[in-house]
Amino acid sequence: MPGNVFAGGFIGADYGIAQDLSGHLPDAWREFNKAFIPVFLAGHPDKTKIGAGLACGALWTIAKGIAKGDIVLCPDGAGSYRVGEVVGDYTYVPDGVLPHRRAVRWLDIAIARSAMSEALQNSTGSIGTVSNVSAYAAEIERFLGEVAPVTVIATDPVIEDPLAFAMEKHLEDFLVRNWSQTELSRDFAIYEEDGELVGQQYATDAGPIDILAVSHDRKRLLVVELKRGRATDVVVGQTLRYMGYVTEQIAEAGQTVEGAIIALEDDQKLRWALAAVPTVSFYRYQVSFRLLKG
Repeated sequence: MPGNVFAGGFIGADYGIAQDLSGHLPDAWREFNKAFIPVFLAGHPDKTKIGAGLACGALWTIAKGIAKGDIVLCPDGAGSYRVGEVVGDYTYVPDGVLPHRRAVRWLDIAIARSAMSEALQNSTGSIGTVSNVSAYAAEIERFLGEVAPVTVIATDPVIEDPLAFAMEKHLEDFLVRNWSQTELSRDFAIYEEDGELVGQQYATDAGPIDILAVSHDRKRLLVVELKRGRATDVVVGQTLRYMGYVTEQIAEAGQTVEGAIIALEDDQKLRWALAAVPTVSFYRYQVSFRLLKG
């Protein structure tokens, strides 16, 4: 499949939606998902609502979300990623492989996966998935031989603890990589769809969920949010909003929804807030640092 897209000069998707999407691509992916999730499920009755949302979201991203001039990375199936520039708008090729297409000018550049940072490797996904790697623009531009842009850090009035905020930007990736060593793993696994780990930064109409997990018996869904140094009322409200969305839009019949908030420090305000919400648990994490003489 990768050879076809490189030789043909395009990126594309299928997902079993056999219709021209021209005129059906709103600016907001949520509107697209609302219209096409039922279409996807009608053709894939064995799929979950989560799988349907991921498929439709990825299809919208390829067809509409990616802009002309954007740089894309595509795995070549041999351990590297080809780099290309999107040069065309959406087209539909009903008799072709991956009929929902965007024209791409492939550059004579291949990035070995082994040369990428671990964070970028974790974010690039695999063949058949769509991932946003904009956060790694500086690293990608270094591969392209360009000067990395200046990074600007904006202040946010809801951030009460800048140190925790900085640490927890990396904690999410650490949790995902080491999930099996956490207490949560005894009952839950990070959500997977068709063998792909899709529960990290799961996109919803209510916002991106840090980690979406499911119990081993598939009867319970878990919304995991990192406090990230934010004010208690903000993180509790956000977690409850995500739980409400998952309950209404994602949970299958018989599935219950729970929440977990993870923070660096004990927080009495947070404990008071959660005392009234027994379905949300609170966890603290500890950081250990040692120097070993060589």
